[in-house]
Amino acid sequence: MSNHWYDNAIIYHIYPLGFCGAPKVNEGGPVQYRLDKLIDWIPHLKEMNIDAVYLGPVFESAEHGYDTTDYKTIDRRLGDNASFKKICDQLHENGIRVILDGVFNHVGRKFPQFVDIQQNGRNSQYCGWFQNLNFDGQSPCGDNFWYEGWNGHYNLVKLNLRNPGVCDHLIDAVNYWIEEFKIDGIRFDAADCIEFDFFKRIRNFCKGKNPEFWLMGEIIFGDYNRWANPEMLDSVTNYECYKGIYSSHNTKNYFEIDYSINRQSGSNAIYPNINLYTFVDNHDVNRIASTLTNPEHLCNVYTLLYCMPGIPSIYYGGEFGVKGVKENNSDDNLRPCLNLGDIPDKNTKLYEHIVKLGRLYKAYPALRTGKYYTMIIRNQQMLFLKELNEQQVFVALNLEDRDYDLCFNTNRTALVDALSGQRVNVENGNAYIKMPPFSSMIIVEDALLNAEPEPEKEIIPAETEIVIGGKYRHYKGGEYEVVSVAKHSETLEELVIYKSLSDGELWARPKSLFVGIADGQPRFTKIG
Repeated sequence: MSNHWYDNAIIYHIYPLGFCGAPKVNEGGPVQYRLDKLIDWIPHLKEMNIDAVYLGPVFESAEHGYDTTDYKTIDRRLGDNASFKKICDQLHENGIRVILDGVFNHVGRKFPQFVDIQQNGRNSQYCGWFQNLNFDGQSPCGDNFWYEGWNGHYNLVKLNLRNPGVCDHLIDAVNYWIEEFKIDGIRFDAADCIEFDFFKRIRNFCKGKNPEFWLMGEIIFGDYNRWANPEMLDSVTNYECYKGIYSSHNTKNYFEIDYSINRQSGSNAIYPNINLYTFVDNHDVNRIASTLTNPEHLCNVYTLLYCMPGIPSIYYGGEFGVKGVKENNSDDNLRPCLNLGDIPDKNTKLYEHIVKLGRLYKAYPALRTGKYYTMIIRNQQMLFLKELNEQQVFVALNLEDRDYDLCFNTNRTALVDALSGQRVNVENGNAYIKMPPFSSMIIVEDALLNAEPEPEKEIIPAETEIVIGGKYRHYKGGEYEVVSVAKHSETLEELVIYKSLSDGELWARPKSLFVGIADGQPRFTKIG
């Protein structure tokens, strides 16, 4: 699997019309700059180590965003094109990429080309733009013609993606988003209903503009290889594991999710070359905090989300344990207006846990793209290994309401739970640690982020910020000057480049080791 930015990313999903508390119906009127509040969320996103924001529909629509009327105009309930460009610029300046929702399967009834047919009938030049349009009957909406609505919804008019004019119109819109807003990817709505030839064309176009452009499709059922392959999309939504994650906790059966992960990404993987988009809730399904039978399992759920194979995504508010279920066929409860300073029933413990997960995800490349191996699997306990090159990360989960004595074989001599900082006892190739109820552990060899000091020694904390040009003393006595901090071209792991002050020889060491602990003391100490 290639290592692109999106293979190492944490994504934050927002449904903008809900997030901003926009009116349900677009009645025209003056522009309201509601989406500008996203700029105030940037420090929050950075604290969580978010790499990209995926924004649900932002273009002009009649109601919920999936009934587009103009692919090149920001919905007036959110702002205008100029304000949205500033938002994208601010995100990009803070190292956060932008992914937009491409609703290309259907449009709203106020889409100009559809209105033209309503006005001109058979004489409209756009009769070929819509699926199964015919003038031998009436539509359920009272038109003197019939057309296909998406999934039986006649306010969502299905486009004919075999029509070159339709494809040209959509490609032109994508080009505008890339040119004007510098977007970094598209999530394709209802991707299972879209023509394969269209995906091939749009891939060629987008990758030609930017080889790192990300293409992800919404797929609920089926063989993900059909859509995610070198000719079409980079990734699709992993609904199989979405279901497996909450179900395995609610039924106290970790065998379920372990089976799905191994089926997808194990030694006999059916998706060996796809990095799937993983999530525990989104704008279409009940929120995970409402879905879990036992709220004590929330932290374990997110540990699994971040550590299993895939690209983890947080749905806005999920980091605070925001609840919401569908009622009366309405998704409104899933898409609330949220203000950072006033989150209802804020779950601070969960948020702090997710912040830690983000830091660990960035610190250990094996967590991001390492190979998955099951080590222990029981109904209520699970241990798996993520391994990349020489780096090993052990992930342990205990969903039971009592302590669990975890024991496993390892060739490492010193281990620590990076979430709590608790040291793991290792003797004669066996690791032992007592796991509290409803807990998870991310067990690694070094004490990179949260490790507690050895009880018998006083440890001076290592420096975690690297100063370019700074002079450092190695714990064995050598003195060095930091030249730069680089990134490994394959794993994106940060590398410290430093030279010896005695002979000028250049060295490179992973930042995680440079700032780490060796023999109970910082490996390098800043001296000037």
